[in-house]
Amino acid sequence: MGRRSDHSRAELEALILAEGHRLMAEVGYARFSAREVAKRIGYSIGTIHNVFGSHNRLVMAINSHTFTLWAEAMRARLDAGPADRIAVLVESYFSFAAENPNLWMAIYDHRLPEGEQIPERDREQRAGLTGMVEAEIIRVLPPERAGRAAALARSLVATVHGHCAFALTGTFALLGEEDPMGAALARVRETLAAAGG
Repeated sequence: MGRRSDHSRAELEALILAEGHRLMAEVGYARFSAREVAKRIGYSIGTIHNVFGSHNRLVMAINSHTFTLWAEAMRARLDAGPADRIAVLVESYFSFAAENPNLWMAIYDHRLPEGEQIPERDREQRAGLTGMVEAEIIRVLPPERAGRAAALARSLVATVHGHCAFALTGTFALLGEEDPMGAALARVRETLAAAGG
């Protein structure tokens, strides 16, 4: 029996999101179950659907929360005032993925149904991370090339992601690459240098 009157809607949303995030970290996207989240918090699956609208929206919210935590971890490292801020971006990407593999992979494993859009709130949460990358790229580019920062940020995140994914899955080991993070950083530096940074 659900505890339907125990929490307000906002409290329910926070409770479901926290437990959903814990479960995703434990089992990963392929084994994630909204029904298991409901069981863990003592509510019915209907409550989760009433609060989030669908399984997809719940996963989206969990992934957006992961983006927020990831951005906070990266911001903390940048706020320490490192001399090589670009290296911090790459290292932060690799370390977050290595420390939170299920949460990290869930971001890329989840696909929205055709025609469904990411809600604006989720889009804003996710933009925090790429916004930081873009800001750091602007810092190293000449002022007249700052307009290229957004496109460069997307490409460089994709480059680092590819290296990181190959590292975590063991593909780089099979290819004989002994320093995937160093290789990713080298590609980033080369791209920024070519862009005038």
